[in-house]
Amino acid sequence: MDENKRMKVVGFFEGLPIENEASFIDGYKQIPIPGPQDILVKVKAVSVNPVDTKVRQTTRKQNQLNILGFDGVGEVVSVGKNVKKFTIGDRIFYAGTTKRAGSNQEFQLVNEEIAALAPSNLSDEEAVSLPLTALTAYELLFEKFGLIPKENANQGKTILVINGAGGVGSILNQLAHWTGMTVFATASQANFDWLKTIGVDHPLDYHHDLKHDLAKTGTHTVDYAAVLFNIMPYFDTVADLINPFGHIGTIVGLDEKLDISYLKNKSVSFDWEYMFAKTDFDYRIETQGEALAVISHLAETGKIVATVGKTYSNGINAANLKKATADVEAGHMRGKVVVSGPFNGVPER
Repeated sequence: MDENKRMKVVGFFEGLPIENEASFIDGYKQIPIPGPQDILVKVKAVSVNPVDTKVRQTTRKQNQLNILGFDGVGEVVSVGKNVKKFTIGDRIFYAGTTKRAGSNQEFQLVNEEIAALAPSNLSDEEAVSLPLTALTAYELLFEKFGLIPKENANQGKTILVINGAGGVGSILNQLAHWTGMTVFATASQANFDWLKTIGVDHPLDYHHDLKHDLAKTGTHTVDYAAVLFNIMPYFDTVADLINPFGHIGTIVGLDEKLDISYLKNKSVSFDWEYMFAKTDFDYRIETQGEALAVISHLAETGKIVATVGKTYSNGINAANLKKATADVEAGHMRGKVVVSGPFNGVPER
């Protein structure tokens, strides 16, 4: 393909409120040229994550369009000279990096090591809902908690998932269930039936007293706790519920100090999970492509399902990205918010 041509992009110059007309802007840029280990992907679908909103909101005014977007699915249209994993025409998915322009552009450069073939049985919209949340869940469970990533390998172990109906929770529940764990997860009662279809053994109403409702299931303590929300309101409770030598993990940053000394006498580990740590510091980035290959296989064999909450399928453009971002910022979304279709913003003049 001719990399000298221009491509459509959706970006912004500064972090404005989503209601602002300029919070996202349709624009154009040159199609980038792959480096030695890059693949050039024609993007077919993207999803919006909380990290997208946080990065946008904290971006200071710039002189050029900032292109966000982490989850992506699309077709490989060009490859670098050292690329070995993929060939032109492959359909891939990935979670991207904070260090390069994102998936909200018609053509995107991606290091081959962080991508995998997309699940063949899933639509673009379903496939793009998986990478970032699945990698976050996978790394927390199997790299930070030290659980075994094999079917039924962790039978007899229990996990409590706070915010079980969110993007990460909806995949983490399934992975934990696949490995044989007993899964307790919080959500609103309206989501209880859905939680049971994605691997949760005991849904718990987040409006209620957690200790009381957990005890009603016949369980008083758990081996692992994944707090996929601000941990501050939950820490004391979770610290009481966790078993000796257990693990408490979270994915959300803190605005105040957290005293974890209470965990010492139980020898409990406190685990941070940040999916972009590997690509931010060039640390074992190939493991993300490997993990996504596992996720793809699990999807193709029906062990996990995609959890798309809402889709804007009539084009990737500023208007639809504003709507999808507003959905994410409003919170309490079940699953993921996806934008798909051709890049069809304002025509170039």
